[in-house]
Amino acid sequence: MTMRKKRILGAKFKAKVALAAVRGDKTLSQLASEFAVHGNQVSAWKKTLTDGVEALFEDGRKKPAREEVSTAELFEQIGRLKMELEWLKKKAGAISTDAKRQLVDPSGAPLSVRRQCELLGLPRSSYYLPVGVETAENLRLMRRIDEIYLRYPFFGSRQMRDYLCLNLSLQINRKRVQRLMRIMGIASVSPGPRTTRRNVSHRIFPYLLRDLKISRKDQVWSTDITYIPLRTGFMYLAAVIDWWSRYVLSWRLSNSLDGGFCIEALEAALVLGQPEIFNTDQGSQFTSPSFTDRLLSREIAVSMDGRGRALDNVFIERLWRSVKYEDVYLRDYDSPRELERGLASYFSFYDYERPHSSLGGMTPAAKYGGKI
Repeated sequence: MTMRKKRILGAKFKAKVALAAVRGDKTLSQLASEFAVHGNQVSAWKKTLTDGVEALFEDGRKKPAREEVSTAELFEQIGRLKMELEWLKKKAGAISTDAKRQLVDPSGAPLSVRRQCELLGLPRSSYYLPVGVETAENLRLMRRIDEIYLRYPFFGSRQMRDYLCLNLSLQINRKRVQRLMRIMGIASVSPGPRTTRRNVSHRIFPYLLRDLKISRKDQVWSTDITYIPLRTGFMYLAAVIDWWSRYVLSWRLSNSLDGGFCIEALEAALVLGQPEIFNTDQGSQFTSPSFTDRLLSREIAVSMDGRGRALDNVFIERLWRSVKYEDVYLRDYDSPRELERGLASYFSFYDYERPHSSLGGMTPAAKYGGKI
């Protein structure tokens, strides 16, 4: 059996891939195929770049004073490191192989790849497996799952699998459906165990909209993320909407589920006004301090959907249905650039031309207060 030659990925290569991902003109599938790396690595390098870019502008002249470490403190630190390594060995088994592979740094790391794999409980053969992207078949299947989920958001992976097998005569197992739904960022809205990407260390705020009468603009805004299928991959769309008028205040696209594009959408909306209450779901993009602190610093009340409640963010869920059935599915966009141009045209139509029966035939822009 021929051994696959180990591939060393340097910092320059990672930076090139991360910059390409930040530009946002290609999907993760396209980037993974172009650079022959795994999509998870692309996401991780993009996050590293965006999280660390502020450090480039720090004043290099301000260097902290060097601290002397006593022998006792040194032994204490060594003991703590040993304890953390033991913890890592136990906990690493709970994360997926793809996630473990993403944590291994093959270039410039103080530990060898062999040792990193041992600490993560990852067989080296699994680390060196050829990487791939979503197949055309999986992309078609993800689009069908997205269409079904819009109609039946209470479907979990079991019901989704059964529906696909029964109504579409597809032979597919539940694990595959689970994996694709996880990539798409969707989960059943029914109460019970969920796969929502929530960070347990983040603060969860109470739901403030129950029995609240919405009577004016800027009383309540909300945001959410949805999966957008393309011929060559997929993107994620975030939007901010005013509940009273259904006016779409801002939107942003991303090729990964990092929180940066959600913050960009929030900041763009806050240029236009300020709500009394801002509602989100419990996804890690919205529970992170970098998102909630922007609201709290402006004395905006933060509201979060209850787990398993389908109607807590109902207006933006209706927006996703309109966007997909009236634009995305009809136009079948090929690339992120084409999608961005198409959505810009659609949201302009949605806000300024499309009458809403729930608004008495008015457009959202007219209800919100005219063109902004």
